[in-house]
Amino acid sequence: MTRLPLTDTLVLDFSTLLPGPFATLMLAEAGATVIKIERAGSGDEMRGYEPKLGADSTNFQLLNVGKDSIVVDLKAKDAFERLKPLVARADVVVEQFRPGVMDRLGFGYEALRAINPKLIYCAITGWGQSGPKSTVAAHDLNYMADAGLLGLSRGSDGAPVVPPVLVADLAGGAYPAVVNILLALLHRDRTGEGAYLDIAMGENLLPLAYWGLGNGFVAGQWPRGGDALVTGGSPRYQIYRTSDGRYLAAAPIEDRFWQNFCELIDLAPGLRDPKADPGEATRAIAVIIAGRSADAWMETFKGHDVCCSIVASLQEAVADPHFAARGVFSRKIDVEGASMPALPTAIAACFRSQTAPAAPRLGAQTAAWLNEEAR
Repeated sequence: MTRLPLTDTLVLDFSTLLPGPFATLMLAEAGATVIKIERAGSGDEMRGYEPKLGADSTNFQLLNVGKDSIVVDLKAKDAFERLKPLVARADVVVEQFRPGVMDRLGFGYEALRAINPKLIYCAITGWGQSGPKSTVAAHDLNYMADAGLLGLSRGSDGAPVVPPVLVADLAGGAYPAVVNILLALLHRDRTGEGAYLDIAMGENLLPLAYWGLGNGFVAGQWPRGGDALVTGGSPRYQIYRTSDGRYLAAAPIEDRFWQNFCELIDLAPGLRDPKADPGEATRAIAVIIAGRSADAWMETFKGHDVCCSIVASLQEAVADPHFAARGVFSRKIDVEGASMPALPTAIAACFRSQTAPAAPRLGAQTAAWLNEEAR
């Protein structure tokens, strides 16, 4: 594809850290011109993280490839006038300040819409623009806790387990932002109207527990950690330790997979019955799986539909031949003679750039975008 879907789309990105930058990364990969608006001196906080690739952190490089950077002090008296020409040309604005901050800075939706009525304004926050928690400070762990998801993940001692990934920032913030920006662009193409998008990470987590909501709303069976099908309450969806200290992720939920699994591990017939005590079946399977090594079990399962995998480390996952065959990490970011694989995103290969230019140096494009000629 020579012309990417978002070619000629101009995005002004006021966001920092993860949710907004990941959202605008996806837009940039689909062809949009993304201008990252940063404060003087340090810029996006993520630039200073460790480890570094060149002058900036690897985190910053992964999330900001292919963007431009301009430095503007949003609190300065002339900030609005300096950015006004870009606002007039922009298709999308992305920001993730707390509610009211952009209004106080003079860059709220109403102020920008007065300049550009077709503007799509996407505000990403933890709790949304309204409601009792709208101005409460929080991070990913807090959103997971309040949305009930953290309570569904419990360790052997019954205590909630710290999630290894930032689910709220990505699944609750960045992805919904991109989906709604694309819908707003489509709506604008049809009607000529801009839009204000209120993206609330906390509430966007709730659909991830759709099954629990259904059970609770209809049957009054509100799940807790360890008592439901996908939270550890079934032998058909469990993690079992092998003899060599590795772990088998077993998910033979459907009967055809379950029967194959039970036959291959030689589980007692009485424990294969759906009416069997799930705790007893789980304990029996744990003993069986603990009797052999991870490699031995995978050899046993080879060629059979059992929905079983050995738990891989992140390093092992990156080296998986399947990901290599699909070119998941084939694109590279090159910075000052060093390189690393670009971050794979959800943008389909046919809709994204095949290159991954380095993230911009702080303020590198300020003059180009804010001089008189650019206006």
